[in-house]
Amino acid sequence: MSTAAVQVKQPNVNVKEPAATESLFASPAKRASILSLLLIVASLAVYNQAMHASFVNFDDDRYVTENPHVQAGLTWATVKWALTSMDVANWHPLTWISYALDYQLFRLNPTGYHFTSTFLHSLSGVLLFFLLWRATRRLGCSFFVALVFAVHPLNVESVVWVSERKNVLSTLFFLLTLGAYGWYAQMPGWKRYLAVTASFLCALASKSMVVTLPCVLLLLDYWPLQRIRRRTQAANASPQASLGQLVLEKLPLLVLSAAACAVTLDAQRAAGAAQALSFPLGVRLKNALYCYWLYIAKAIWPAKLAPMYPHPGYSLSAWKPVVATLFLIAVSAVVIRFRSRRYLVTGWLWFLGTLVPVIGLIQVGNQAMADRYTYIPLIGLFIMLAWGLDELAEGMKLSIAWRRVPATGAVIVLSLVTYRQAGYWRDSVQLWGHALDVTNNNFVAEDAFGGALVDLGRTDDAYPHFVRAVQIEPKDPVSHSNIGAYLHQHGQVAQAIPQYEIAIGLTIDSGVRAMAYANLGSAYSDLCDYRKAEIAFQRSVALNPNRFNTWVGLGLLAEREGKPQDAMHDFARSIQLRPSGQAYLELGRTLAQSGRNADALAALDLALKIAPDLIEAKQAADTLRQPAH
Repeated sequence: MSTAAVQVKQPNVNVKEPAATESLFASPAKRASILSLLLIVASLAVYNQAMHASFVNFDDDRYVTENPHVQAGLTWATVKWALTSMDVANWHPLTWISYALDYQLFRLNPTGYHFTSTFLHSLSGVLLFFLLWRATRRLGCSFFVALVFAVHPLNVESVVWVSERKNVLSTLFFLLTLGAYGWYAQMPGWKRYLAVTASFLCALASKSMVVTLPCVLLLLDYWPLQRIRRRTQAANASPQASLGQLVLEKLPLLVLSAAACAVTLDAQRAAGAAQALSFPLGVRLKNALYCYWLYIAKAIWPAKLAPMYPHPGYSLSAWKPVVATLFLIAVSAVVIRFRSRRYLVTGWLWFLGTLVPVIGLIQVGNQAMADRYTYIPLIGLFIMLAWGLDELAEGMKLSIAWRRVPATGAVIVLSLVTYRQAGYWRDSVQLWGHALDVTNNNFVAEDAFGGALVDLGRTDDAYPHFVRAVQIEPKDPVSHSNIGAYLHQHGQVAQAIPQYEIAIGLTIDSGVRAMAYANLGSAYSDLCDYRKAEIAFQRSVALNPNRFNTWVGLGLLAEREGKPQDAMHDFARSIQLRPSGQAYLELGRTLAQSGRNADALAALDLALKIAPDLIEAKQAADTLRQPAH
């Protein structure tokens, strides 16, 4: 081409400037950046209500509001504790560290904790979008999967429940591991494999449910990376290897998964969680099959969502697991029949496989299933849906507009349901009241709803719920302990003691036993049986040294025995764990008896600041302020 020819064409290029919108969407990279911003906006919009939610009486005390290690902030001592702790029946040091960091920033303001979880969720949505897009180059399908993940109602529990931070954090590292693996697959080498391993370790250190990740990597080798050696290699495929080589490649990761399983099972057994409502394998298998079907049904029609679904045990109708099994077989047959569409195989096995650790074959806790367990598994179903519908639309020659209309409508409906579901997590009363509305024979919800009413001072309204919980599950230690506390508070101390003792005998959970022993010690003190009271308090401290009311009881015993220094130490320890009007009152009284009137007045003033209606504190302060005669 001559220079003159170029000069002739040059003016024509600049005759018309491209429109702003055309330049904005000129490249897939720019479109992807804009779509990722939309994902963040959508996540923050549907979870806006979470920013106004409080902590709930569903493990939030154990994880944050009554956890002295977390409330020490992000210190080296906290990190060392997090790395070795098996508290709450789990080993998840990165989760503990994230809580400590939140406490460092927000103290006990729940808004900060909710924002952190929501932000992590939105980051996972963006990361999922980019991973799928980079692996498949299908921008629309990848965005749809990520958007449904961002706004699906089944993910509300994982995002809004403060105690489930481990789920959103582990999923973020799960997706980072997939990204690192995609990078490794392009050019295998030990340095890139090290990045995969490090990301996987972080995921395991956040929540052990991700132990199936090495199997997910094998699925990605099949599709979309196409690393499994075939006779003909796709043009965009990564370097290929035999299936045996690819399995061997995952061996170090499988060893990490096995170690994480062993540690988790040990922690669960030690806490008694793995023994809760233990059923024969046949019963657990039937429930597991039925739950697979329920999870799919709730993914399509997310109604009657609750934080606790009671285990049916022996009451599960025989036809339900049979129908569920036939359904799973039918879907599997369809996937095999159309196995040339590799996304179906990957998506279906992703869903089935990542649910295995929590499907209930090893029973942990009292639940039959849980919304939070679907956080990662549903991605597989979303992939099947997005690519399958897109291929169907192409076969029907539907325009882009006709594809977008139903997809947009589905996303809007899901978003509205998610927004409503997040609202139920505003406080414990709303959360458990809704759970009682949508589930049957839910003794955990009865206990928790009653506990929420007690926190509001509505003990008479709470008592029937505790009784109902015992009627549903006579072996429930929490309801027995709550009934004992109600009887104790209403002066029926002798009747309360057997309830506490039943609760202690029904569980090996250190938290529940420590609470029951603390209440038992208080009951014996009221009956002037101080020897038994001290034994009960000491057992409570041995099980859980962080129960504030136990230290108040020990302080009162020390004061009675004429040991003011020990009493002041015990009251101060209680205040350190949780400042209360009662602890400050007792500390003020002991200080006054020791002649430290100025310090006593300061303690009594703090008691009145926390509990303005505490008459005893006001009377004691007035007495100290009277001039000496």
